[in-house]
Formats: sequence, structure tokens, C-alpha cells
Amino acid sequence: MAAGPKREAIPLTTHDGAPVVVRRSARRRRTVAAFWENGTAVVAIPAHFSKAQESEWVHRMLEKLRLQGARRSRSEGRRRPATDAALEAHAAELSNKYLGGRAVPSSVRWVSNQNSRWGSATPADGTIRLSDKLRPMPQWVVDYVLLHELAHLLVAGHNAAFWRLLDAYPETQRAKAFLEGVAFATSRGMPPDADGESTSTDETGVPSVLG
Repeated sequence: MAAGPKREAIPLTTHDGAPVVVRRSARRRRTVAAFWENGTAVVAIPAHFSKAQESEWVHRMLEKLRLQGARRSRSEGRRRPATDAALEAHAAELSNKYLGGRAVPSSVRWVSNQNSRWGSATPADGTIRLSDKLRPMPQWVVDYVLLHELAHLLVAGHNAAFWRLLDAYPETQRAKAFLEGVAFATSRGMPPDADGESTSTDETGVPSVLG
């Protein structure tokens, strides 16, 4: 019985700290592909590639993923919610799309005084606050932070019921991996990536968290 495609981990991360996995496949003869899967960058290569070819193509495809992400971030940045009113309207859209409209905040606003959190929510009065340090971040990361806080209006803690609320958002795992990678780098004194793609999440503890 023939063995299935080999999944081999290599000691690499993407530019933003996400893990990388190389998959060798006997079915793949000449083509190479790269894609995201549950927060991991996957590079699929032919099984006959040498280690030198693997190294060359992994780095080439990771750069391709980085450029694609940068282009998407620039495109999304042109339509990101800049004002509190726009942010509140966007929160309503996200709640309707991913939470069945059940999370209805009383206010959503940008704040400049959150030095240890990217976002926070107060279920008692329905308010949500996002740090203005998120403004230059990729929109899919901002949306994750905003959905995270919207979910807290429905479930206060970080239990299984809370995380089930975020399952509908397709970028949850990718955003979490991204945020964890940046937090890891920041905790060691490394600056954010030049394109401004940085933030953090409550699971890291450093340097910033989500409420």
C-alpha cells in the first residue's frame, strides 16, 4: 500500500512569525504551491526535490505569500473604518455576519490610552474600545480583534463557548498565529514589520492583550 503525502516540519517561520510546513507529494511532478491552512503557511513541493531545491522554493513561495498579504492589506486599508461612527457601523456588520446580530454594543470607539491592550469590552454597559495602535494594522487582524470584543458581550470569559463564537470567522486561526508571532518578536525587542502588520492577542500575555 503506497504511503500518503509526507508532511515534514522545517524550522522556519514567515516574516510575521507564523509556522511553516513543507509537504512533499509524489503526485506533484513540477508545480509548487503555497497557501494558508489554520494559521500555518504550507508549501507543497514535488517529492523528488532535493534539499537545496526545497530550500530555494520554500523561501521563494514564502516571499510570494508575503507580497500577496501586503497587497491585500493595502487594498483593505483604503476602506478601513477611520472614525468612531464608521467603526461602530463596521462592528454591526461583523456582528450580523458572524454572530447572528446577537452582539449589539452600545458604543464602539478608538482610544489612545490603552497601552497594555489592543481591545477591551465591558459587557455590563456594552461598550467596546480598540487601541488606535491598531489603525495601521491589516484589516483582517482588526476585524478579529473587533469580533473578539463583540463575542465578549455574549460570553465574558475565554471558555469553549467563547471560542465557538469565533469559529465562523475564517481568519481566526490565521490572525491568532499572526498575533502570537508578532508578540513573540516584540517581547524580544524586535520592531514590528516595516509594513505595519503588528498587533497582539490575549493568549500571548506580552506585550499587549485583548480584553
